[in-house]
Amino acid sequence: MPAIVPATAPETVIHRDVAAARAGREPRVLARLASGWALFGGQQFVRGYLLLLPDPVVPQLNSLAGAARAQFLADMTRLGDALLAATAAVRINYAIFGNVEPALHAHVIPRYADEPPALRTAQPWAYDWAQAASFDAAAFAELAAALRRELDLR
Repeated sequence: MPAIVPATAPETVIHRDVAAARAGREPRVLARLASGWALFGGQQFVRGYLLLLPDPVVPQLNSLAGAARAQFLADMTRLGDALLAATAAVRINYAIFGNVEPALHAHVIPRYADEPPALRTAQPWAYDWAQAASFDAAAFAELAAALRRELDLR
């Protein structure tokens, strides 16, 4: 089995975001990691919400074999470690779905002690994402720099 099976599904938002990241046109890019691209989520329902997008894009985690799969998961948890070190997060939630956008992508979600009590222990999709602040590169510059330091990507 090859290390990576190319995506055969129609182009998704994930494909477009990876293409924009490669071209240097995606302002949400935090870093290029071994397995793909770390981006800030477009809607910051909690401060520091990140996505990991594989490059090249594949349909699902099971499309990656051995070392490529391990690298993606290691990069995902590396982002979580950086968030724990750079923020006041008390834990990190990780999610891989691909139901709406049928291409592999991981959600890396810091959780904070000061979240509203009704949401503190709820799954992240309980938030009203439509009401969440949109990502703003200037507003997140300090956090991005701290995360890059934690990732050792100065």
